[in-house]
Amino acid sequence: MYKKTEHQLTFVDDFFLPFGGKLNKENRWVRLAELIPWWKAEEKYAKSFKKKFKGEKAYSVRIALGALYIKERLGLSDRETVEQITENPYLQYFIGLPEFQEKAPFDHSLMTRFRKRLGANIINELNEWIVSEEQKRQLEEENNNDDDPHDDTDDDDHGSDDHQTSDPASEEKSTESVSPRTQNKGKLILDATCAPADIAYPTDLGLLNEAREKLEHIIDVLHEPHKGKLRKPRTYKKRARKDYLSVAKQRKAGARKIRKAVGKQLGYVKRDLEIIKNLVSQSSLSLLSKDEYRQLLVIHELYRQQAEMYKKKTHRVDHRIVSISQPHVRPIVRGKEKANVEFGSKVAISVVDGYALIEHLDWENYNEGTTLKESVENYYNRFGFYPEAILADKIYRNRNNLAYCKSLGIRLSGPRLGRPSRTEDKTLERVARQDASERNAVEGKFGEGKRKYGLGLIRARLQETSETVVALQFLILNLERKLRVLFLKFLHNTILYFDNRNLACI
Repeated sequence: MYKKTEHQLTFVDDFFLPFGGKLNKENRWVRLAELIPWWKAEEKYAKSFKKKFKGEKAYSVRIALGALYIKERLGLSDRETVEQITENPYLQYFIGLPEFQEKAPFDHSLMTRFRKRLGANIINELNEWIVSEEQKRQLEEENNNDDDPHDDTDDDDHGSDDHQTSDPASEEKSTESVSPRTQNKGKLILDATCAPADIAYPTDLGLLNEAREKLEHIIDVLHEPHKGKLRKPRTYKKRARKDYLSVAKQRKAGARKIRKAVGKQLGYVKRDLEIIKNLVSQSSLSLLSKDEYRQLLVIHELYRQQAEMYKKKTHRVDHRIVSISQPHVRPIVRGKEKANVEFGSKVAISVVDGYALIEHLDWENYNEGTTLKESVENYYNRFGFYPEAILADKIYRNRNNLAYCKSLGIRLSGPRLGRPSRTEDKTLERVARQDASERNAVEGKFGEGKRKYGLGLIRARLQETSETVVALQFLILNLERKLRVLFLKFLHNTILYFDNRNLACI
C-alpha cells in the first residue's frame, strides 16, 4: 500500500533536532531537497504499487529516490549509505524525515528494491522535466531582458557588430532550406560513451573454467537425493583444474597453448552438460535454486558461442556473453588508446546549455550516428523548436543525417563530405574551431561523471538496476550544475549589492 505525501509542503525550520538548534538553510542537502520535484517522481512511483488499502505502508518516493541519490553522489555502498543517513541530520531531512532519529530509517537490503521500483524511465522523465523547466526559466529571463528599454538600446548599439560576427554561420545556412514550421534556437551537442560494468576482464579460457566449476556444483545438487543409491558420474574436476592452471598461471602464454587449453575446457563443459541432461531424467530441476537454474541456461548459450568461435577460429559472435553472473553485459569496441574494448552499456546523450540527457541506452554495440534523428525530435518535443546547430563527432555526419538536417534548416558541424577544397574559407575554419571548442562540454560531462561520480564503474549487477544507476548519474550531473548556477547568481547579486552601496557612499 502506498500513500502519497509529496504534495504537502515541508520547511527546513520544521525539522526537529532533539539536541537543539536548527538546520542551516544554505546547506547543499537542504538546497538539493528544494530543487528536486519529489511530487513529479511520486506520480510515476505510485503506479508501481497495487491499489489496495491493506498491508504495510510502503516507503515514500522521497526516501527511495533520496537514498539512491545519496549513495551515488557520495559513492557509498548500500550498507554504508544507511549508516551515513542514520548519523547525519541533513541527510535525514533530505529523504523527508520529520525529525532526527538515531534508528536506521530502513534496512540496507531495500536499496535494491528502490532501484527496481524507480527504474531508469522514471528517473529519465524526472531529469527531462528538470531540464525543460530550466530552459523555460531561461527563455522567460531572455524575454524579460528584451522588454527592458535599456537592453534594447544596448542591442541596437551593438547590433551591427553581432550581425558581422554571425555572417559565416549565416552564409553556410543560406545554402540550406529552412523549415517554415518554427524558428530554430539553441545548440544541441551529441556524443556517446560506455558505462563499464563491474566485472572481471573476460577471457575465453577463464569463462569456460568458471562455467565448468558452476556445472560441477549443479551436478552435486542434482545427485544429492541419489547419494548412496546411484554412483556419482565422474567429472574429472581435478584434471580439468590442473589443465586450466597450467596455462592461466603462465605470464605470457602463446596462442597455440591458449587454443589447446580452450579446447580441453570445452570438452569438460560438454561432458558436464551431458551428465546434467542424464541426471534430469532421474532428478527434477526444481532442486536447483533460481540463480543456479539461470546459470545453467546462461552456460548453455555460453558453450554454444565458445564452440562456434573455436570451430571457426574467430573471436567474434553475435550477442557475446562475457560474464556468467551478468549475461546482459556486452563488449563495446570504442577504439580508445587505453582501453580498446570496454564491457558495459553504451549511452548516447545530448547536452543543452550544460544539462545532459540520455537519448539512447543499449547493451548491444550500435552506431551512435543512427540516434541523431531521434535526438533532434526529442529536442523539439521538449522545447517546442528545433536546434539552430548540432555539434557532434564525424560519425554523425553521414549523408542521411546531412539531408535530414538540411530539410530542417539545422547546421551540422564538421567538415564537408568528399575531397577537401584547396582554398578553404577562413570563415569556415573559424566556425569549425568554435564548434570544436563548444563540443568539449560533452567530454567534460563524461569526465565529471566518470571521475567524480559513479559513471566510470556501474556496481549494480542486474540489467534493470544498472540502467537505473546510469540514469541517476546524469540526474546528479544536472542537479549539481543547478547548484553551481544558484551559487553564481548569489555571488553576482552580492557583488552588485556592494558595488551599488559603494556608489551611494561616493
